[in-house]
Amino acid sequence: MTDWRAVHSWASLAEVCRFQTWGPNTEEETREFVAAAVDAWVHTPRRRFTYVARVDGDAVGMGVLHVRSHEHRQGEIAYAVHPRVWGRGVGTAIGRRLLARAFGDLGLHRVHATCDPRNLGSSRILGRLGMTREGRQRHTALLRDGWRDSEMFSVLEDEWRAHAATDAPGTPGGSDSPGAPGARA
Repeated sequence: MTDWRAVHSWASLAEVCRFQTWGPNTEEETREFVAAAVDAWVHTPRRRFTYVARVDGDAVGMGVLHVRSHEHRQGEIAYAVHPRVWGRGVGTAIGRRLLARAFGDLGLHRVHATCDPRNLGSSRILGRLGMTREGRQRHTALLRDGWRDSEMFSVLEDEWRAHAATDAPGTPGGSDSPGAPGARA
């Protein structure tokens, strides 16, 4: 709960929420989000894993892994990053950690993410993570500027393992490239 102000520093910004169904958040909305994220850690079985991303000790982003089906080993990832660290690889690092948790610790088989087709930065991040663009779903969310389509991306466990082996930061072929926020849950 002590991170709610840091989360609010980006969740209250229009540019972070531009492609989201939520936000810009009021302080109360951010406190409720953080309280729900903290509360999710006590449920069994866990279905939602929310993490804070830190750079030099400062909370600058967050990532969420939703287990959509334990039985079918399916999950979904989402992330948001403070604009002051856009272009520094934070979104990609968050995605890598979420996928490592999904496929490593939780034994999931498939993980997907969606993003607004206008969010080119997020599309690039999802590609860097080894996710395959599966197609476009039409009018999936009503945003402030009208109906939004969603680009669907996914990665399977064996694809992720092959990609992760060659995409670790600092390795040949590895990507420390920058990204923008915004895979949508």
